[in-house]
Amino acid sequence: MYNIQLTDDFSNWLNNLKDITVKGFITKRITIMANGSLGEIRSLGEGLFEAKIRRGAGFRLYFINKGKKIIVLLCGGDKSTQRQDISKAKKLAKEILNA
Repeated sequence: MYNIQLTDDFSNWLNNLKDITVKGFITKRITIMANGSLGEIRSLGEGLFEAKIRRGAGFRLYFINKGKKIIVLLCGGDKSTQRQDISKAKKLAKEILNA
């Protein structure tokens, strides 16, 4: 089991999604992660990970592990904003890990 923490950036992104079905998929994925199953993820280096959701526009959740049982969701996006989202996630990860 993991304790899931959300950054303000992630919360704002999730709250501003218009599609209720997509919000449901993302919320379900977060619940599954909290229960210990990370699903389809890939390492982006420097402790940053990307969790894929294969629904809709190809949504991604960017996160770090903080300690052994804490996941911090940094930001989210879809395939069309992937480059910018990864850059933002790297910046947020550095801020959190160096705090």
